[in-house]
Amino acid sequence: MLLGTWNLENLYRPGGPYGPGDEAAYASKLAALAAVITELDPGLLGVQEVGDPGALEDLAGMLDDDWHLALSSHTDSRGTRVGFLSRTELTVVADTAVFPPRMLPVQADDTGLTVSQAGRGFLAVEVAGERGPLRVAVCHLKSKLLSYPDGRFQPRDEGERARYGAYALYRRAAEAAALRALADRLLEGDGRERDVAVLGDLNDEVQAATTQLLLGPPGSEIGTPGYDRPDRGGCVPAVGRGAAHPGVRTLFAGELRTPGADRPCAAQPPAGAAGDVGGHGPAGRRTAPAGLPDLTEPERLSAELGVLSMDASRHLMDDHGAFLEELGVVSARRLR
Repeated sequence: MLLGTWNLENLYRPGGPYGPGDEAAYASKLAALAAVITELDPGLLGVQEVGDPGALEDLAGMLDDDWHLALSSHTDSRGTRVGFLSRTELTVVADTAVFPPRMLPVQADDTGLTVSQAGRGFLAVEVAGERGPLRVAVCHLKSKLLSYPDGRFQPRDEGERARYGAYALYRRAAEAAALRALADRLLEGDGRERDVAVLGDLNDEVQAATTQLLLGPPGSEIGTPGYDRPDRGGCVPAVGRGAAHPGVRTLFAGELRTPGADRPCAAQPPAGAAGDVGGHGPAGRRTAPAGLPDLTEPERLSAELGVLSMDASRHLMDDHGAFLEELGVVSARRLR
């Protein structure tokens, strides 16, 4: 089954404060959305920013065959929510916005206001997959777009900007932890057999701390020596990033955003391959061996992510190309 995720960007019928200005603009948007969905032909599509449930019904009506819809009951201040379009019947298994147990409310502004749940709900459904039941969750994490008191989008000074940036990060991190808790619930302690996927707009980069909260600890990615070895301490990271045990089939796929980007961003291999990190001295001269065994490529990448929080020797997604191709993942470049 081909899975997809797409932020539909204020999907409203005309006439409201957030929707298109007229019927012609609305029809044009629906036609453009329907054309891409038809081309991708997903079996299940997670969607974000559905403001008007009727608008999603209108979109489904422009697609071939009969599509099944599910929407979260938890909306943000503009009324947008997450949901699913599915070619097969689906069953809602979770619709929640609460933070996980033992997580306290987080500060949201200078007045001391706190929030104890996600700004938009997390919706999880179960569908019939090719190998049995498949559970899929969809999310839309807190944006990095900052707003300030009195409806401002510009800070008064750098101190205010830094504080409100921190407040937004508190919320997005708490939401990521809540989403990870939901994924764990969907696995029900049976990651060897149960298929689970998490889709959505993560509003951050692969290396971001909030994304790492979802992916779990590094070191057991597909194609690395740790893939077929049990993790110590009982951690079960996701197969999209890695698997703690053979047969753990959990996938995280999301729209990962770079600062200032307004479209989904897919990781692309760098233009040139980097050399061995730490293996050369000035002017490219090879340094003397330290007497320790060299790191393997997967071990080096894992160390770079853990220490530098970036991939320096090679691209983070290099190991996942074959896996993503097998899944039928379509790059953002093809959506432009």
